[in-house]
Amino acid sequence: MSQDSNSSTSQTEFEQLLKQGDKKHHRYLKVLIPVLLLAGILFLGWRWWVPAQVNAPAFKTDEVKKGDILATVSATGTLQPTNEVDVGSELSGTIDKVFVDYNDQVKKGQLLAQLNTDKINAQVLQTKAALAVAKAGVIEAQATLEESDAQLKRLEHVRKLTNGKLPSQADFISAEAAEKRAMAAKNTAIAKVEQAQANLDQNLTDLSKTKIISPIDGVVLVRSIEPGQTVAAAMSAPVLFTLAQDLTNMELQVDVDEADVGQVKAGQKATFTVDAYPNRLFPAVIKQVRYGAQTTDGVVTYTTLLEVNNPDLKLRPGMTATAEILVKEKRDVLTIPVAATRFTPEILGDATQTKSTSIMDSLMPGPGRIRHSLNIKAEKVKKGYARVWKLVNKQPEPILIKPGESNGNRVEVLEGDVKPGDKVIIGAEVRLK
Repeated sequence: MSQDSNSSTSQTEFEQLLKQGDKKHHRYLKVLIPVLLLAGILFLGWRWWVPAQVNAPAFKTDEVKKGDILATVSATGTLQPTNEVDVGSELSGTIDKVFVDYNDQVKKGQLLAQLNTDKINAQVLQTKAALAVAKAGVIEAQATLEESDAQLKRLEHVRKLTNGKLPSQADFISAEAAEKRAMAAKNTAIAKVEQAQANLDQNLTDLSKTKIISPIDGVVLVRSIEPGQTVAAAMSAPVLFTLAQDLTNMELQVDVDEADVGQVKAGQKATFTVDAYPNRLFPAVIKQVRYGAQTTDGVVTYTTLLEVNNPDLKLRPGMTATAEILVKEKRDVLTIPVAATRFTPEILGDATQTKSTSIMDSLMPGPGRIRHSLNIKAEKVKKGYARVWKLVNKQPEPILIKPGESNGNRVEVLEGDVKPGDKVIIGAEVRLK
């Protein structure tokens, strides 16, 4: 009995303690919740009204300086000799001897090869004999003419002595006809002599053509024959040698695109490279820009010739070359980077107005909260001028310039309040703190 009463007393005391603890806990919550709500409201208000800070834009600048403006046009082509000659044979026959080889230096009139002359020598002998026969025929015809002339003169003398009674008219006519036939025979004999002489001259010419002679001073590029080879010249003269005249002066033939040909003129300077010497620049000068167009796969180009000096014979015919033709040249002029003419701070000013995109910003939209200090005013630029920017007291300051020639990286300044050493803005970056 006493044990039950003790347990009831303990339970009652425990319940009283729990009630007291709950009351204290409720008091703490009543104090804490308002404090937290007030803190949240204050934080949101601060986020609402206090703008975020933006770092000042980090401007990228480049220097105004004097320099050269060089603009070039690129073209590719091949090197060729200034004068290349194909040496052939007008006669058919067999090659007896070849006296030169590849790369040999030759002189004008030098013997390069010799055709077999046996057949032509026989023809020369025949025509010489025919000429001798023709000349003998002239002598014979001359004798016959003299005989006929004497007979006619004798009949005329007899007629005078006989007062025209003798000889008869028929005899006299026959004598005159004989004289005329003798005169015609002489003329025929003379013509045969000329014909025989012409045949002999032709055979002698053919005999001379059995010697293949160099027509120029130069070097042998191609040799297409060997001793014993048969040459057939029935339809066209076969090419036996290809000679190049003076390889110390060569010609570069390049194809200039139609978009660039208007800038290319005779007399302009150029440089080029070849695969054999990739680290060496060779000089050249424009010699001719041809009017005739060439179309390859729909691309229109114009053949342009460049004069090339080759004193050390490093360059060879047929080499592929890539040329850079100097079409614009300005020396020691005031220049700025092309990027400075493209920089527009108005775009930068708009960019700095962009809001941050945090979760709280999405939940609590408010007025513009990014602050910047750029004071940019858009201004119109008159035709022929450009606007660039200098940084003055951390503010971009506009300057009008008149641009000149450009090489794609830098542009010439013809007019404008800039001087060597000035810094012009070419770009900027904006970062939030």
